[in-house]
Amino acid sequence: MVRKLTALALLVAASCGTPEYRAERSLCEAEWAVKIPPVYVKEIYNETRTREVPTGQSICEPVKKSKKMVCQDVMRTETYTIPALRTVDRNEGRRDIQIRACAIAACQQKFGNAECKLPE
Repeated sequence: MVRKLTALALLVAASCGTPEYRAERSLCEAEWAVKIPPVYVKEIYNETRTREVPTGQSICEPVKKSKKMVCQDVMRTETYTIPALRTVDRNEGRRDIQIRACAIAACQQKFGNAECKLPE
C-alpha cells in the first residue's frame, strides 16, 4: 500500500511540475537507472475482484397490454480475492528517492528553487 501511495505521489509530482522540472527529472532518471538498475521479481499477491451474484429474489412487472409478467433477478455485488502473480521492481523505491533528490538539487542549482520555476 505504501509503495502504491509513493508511486502515485511521484506520478502526481512529475505530471504537475514545470517543463524545466520534467526535463531535469528525465536526466536524473537516465542517470539513476544505471546506478540503481531495475531488479524484477515475480511475487504472489491477493487480487480483489467483484462479481454480480443473484440474491434469490426477483422483481416482476406486468407487460403493458398483455397478461405476461417479466421478471428480473435481484443481484448483489460480491467481493472476493484470488491469488495472482505480478512483476515488481525491487529497486524502484530506492531509485525514485534518488531521482527526486537529483532533480531537486539540479533545480536548486539552476533556478534557485526545487520546482525549477523561472524567476518572474
